[in-house]
Amino acid sequence: MSIRRADGSDWPELWPIIREIAAAGETFPYDRDLNEQQARELWIETPPGRTVVAVDQGQRIVGSAKMGRNRGGPGSHVATASFMVAEHARGRGVGRALGQYALSWAREEGFLAMQFNAVVEVNSAAVRLWKDLGFSVVGTVPEAFDHPTDGLVGLHVMHRYVNAAD
Repeated sequence: MSIRRADGSDWPELWPIIREIAAAGETFPYDRDLNEQQARELWIETPPGRTVVAVDQGQRIVGSAKMGRNRGGPGSHVATASFMVAEHARGRGVGRALGQYALSWAREEGFLAMQFNAVVEVNSAAVRLWKDLGFSVVGTVPEAFDHPTDGLVGLHVMHRYVNAAD
């Protein structure tokens, strides 16, 4: 697997992954009926942000990440990122590789820290991965996410300094 910047030719392969994850309604606070134009506007970052794709040995997209400033102005020293992994590629280290890439990107871009604003608390695989990569839950917004099977659950805010030991 390799990770590279996304380009316009990736969208036809990336859109079905985003559509599937949004429609499931389990991990992202996106409308479940998100249309293609909305998805493109949400997912494709413009500089200084970045959108990347993870591709397998056959050059098939297996995941993607977008990263950029969490906030502007006085908060612009903190990065954020979002990640999606194709269902068929889960459990194969794609999310970990994308997370490590995002942390390296943030470090190279001079960010002090990275913050995730909305990690669904019942998304145990993601919570476990981010903790393993050095993130801490700094707060949980109770009942902020309406999960399709678990009902109202919390959204974790997770944080780590990008120069912390990996």
